[in-house]
Amino acid sequence: QVQLVESGGGLVQAGGSLRLACAASGSIFRINLMAWYRQAPGKQRELVAAIISDRSTNYADSVKGRFTISRDNAKNTMYLQMNSLKSEDTAVYYCNANIVSNRPGQYVYWGQGTQVTVSS
Repeated sequence: QVQLVESGGGLVQAGGSLRLACAASGSIFRINLMAWYRQAPGKQRELVAAIISDRSTNYADSVKGRFTISRDNAKNTMYLQMNSLKSEDTAVYYCNANIVSNRPGQYVYWGQGTQVTVSS
């Protein structure tokens, strides 16, 4: 059973920083694409950042220059360093990963989400 668990959310003032982590566990053979999504109240879930490797990343225009995505393959963990946070970054942040495990094929997994609240 593969699981993704996020951590690091919380309440921060505008201009502050937070670091989110997403740890994958279970019978994992390989993790391919990993990504962070977020969903604000009343809005659709949107892609924040994605990573295949340190040299292959993608960011939403709204977070470019402020957020940095990274991963530690040895720990099956992905991170999102969020700096210069704005009130509009307030949302539930979800971890997403394409994982090859001990069952045939590649599957997409989601974490349970972690709340990020930025006060202005």
